[in-house]
Amino acid sequence: MAKRIITALDVGSSKVCTIIAAVPEGKEPPQVIGVYTHPSAGIKKGVIVNIDEATNAIAESLAAAERMAGITVSSVYATIGGKHITSLNSRGVVAVSKDEISEDDTFRAIENARTVSIPPSREILHIIPREFIVDAEAGIKDPIGMSGTRLEVDTHIISATTTALQNLVKCIQNCGLGIEDIVYTGWSSSHAVLTDTEKELGVTLLDIGGGTTSVCIFQEGAISYSGSVPLGGLSVTSDLAIGLQVSLEDAEKLKVNYKRLLEQANSARAPEDLDTPTLRRREEREKEDEKDPKRIDKDALNVSTLGIEGQETISKGLFQQIVEARLEEIFEMVSNQVSQAGYDIAMPAGVVMTGGSAQLYEITKIAQKSFGVPTRVGEPCGLSGMVEEVSGPDFSACQGLVRHAVIEDVDVGGSKLIASGGSNILSKIVNWTKSLIP
Repeated sequence: MAKRIITALDVGSSKVCTIIAAVPEGKEPPQVIGVYTHPSAGIKKGVIVNIDEATNAIAESLAAAERMAGITVSSVYATIGGKHITSLNSRGVVAVSKDEISEDDTFRAIENARTVSIPPSREILHIIPREFIVDAEAGIKDPIGMSGTRLEVDTHIISATTTALQNLVKCIQNCGLGIEDIVYTGWSSSHAVLTDTEKELGVTLLDIGGGTTSVCIFQEGAISYSGSVPLGGLSVTSDLAIGLQVSLEDAEKLKVNYKRLLEQANSARAPEDLDTPTLRRREEREKEDEKDPKRIDKDALNVSTLGIEGQETISKGLFQQIVEARLEEIFEMVSNQVSQAGYDIAMPAGVVMTGGSAQLYEITKIAQKSFGVPTRVGEPCGLSGMVEEVSGPDFSACQGLVRHAVIEDVDVGGSKLIASGGSNILSKIVNWTKSLIP
């Protein structure tokens, strides 16, 4: 029997994804029982620009997932992203009330760290403890039960603009839903794709979505930096439309299907399963092609199966040149932003990329050339059930939301506070928004 139902809502620039998961008793992973992805509307670069359109997109995604799961949900966990996301690290210090550190002491220390100056136009999303220091002894993850007189906490604070939060809350509540928590997209994805070893060694996570690229840096097992740049896969689509002289819809088809078409073209040229006469004729044609390069355009890729009007082939070289140029620009913007914050994007465990646009052809090679460290594409894991439906990198944030919710529910040793430090601030936003709805 399920302990409870978790509904994760990933509100992105290109799609709105809903996952409904049942959490079994015991240590079994959450089981996906409903999932649906609907094209985004009213959302640009991670920010809601049209309340009605965004509300309809959320409602459509949720309703379809509910039909699949056979249940009706009342509240959700949701993601938020965009260039308005910023972060800083803050330290809080308190005197221990008794000889032994209690949970109340850790809360007071974290509340003390919250007193950092935040502009009135911003709200705190998360206050994530990075480490505790007990009487100058650093590197402590859980101080409860330890002896000491002075407790310090080093926290990572992620904030968002109040207007962006209020608009997202309003869209969700217009669908008749309550809000359990709103989670930064990069922090959510990290739960689904990063390993503990990578976090301990030091790793950079890039969640490359449609309109934005979320950035998280982990050092010594804790998050150190969070940010976002306002470019993503939709910028690649726009460049392809201009460079290949096709519509945006056709450019998206080419971007999504390019790798498959290339593999099909290469397999068609493979000599396996061909009889000897056929192989001999092929070799003769290839020799003729080498003598007369004009006989065949080896740079052309057949895209006739995509149904693009007036376009049966495209130049592989031009396609890859356009994609590489835009990705290099995105990676350069990320590097510059991280450097300005005083961090190095080239971490010992390399760079892990996820999000829908992480599936672009040869993106790992381009990233490795840009950053100078090993790179990989992060696939989400940790759920059971209908995982085939949510197995790609484009579902990392939504899968991570489910895992975030499970972590939040385990209130042991202050872990609930670590998982979601901004709930009090969020409740104020929710209550404020409720007052606006008749």
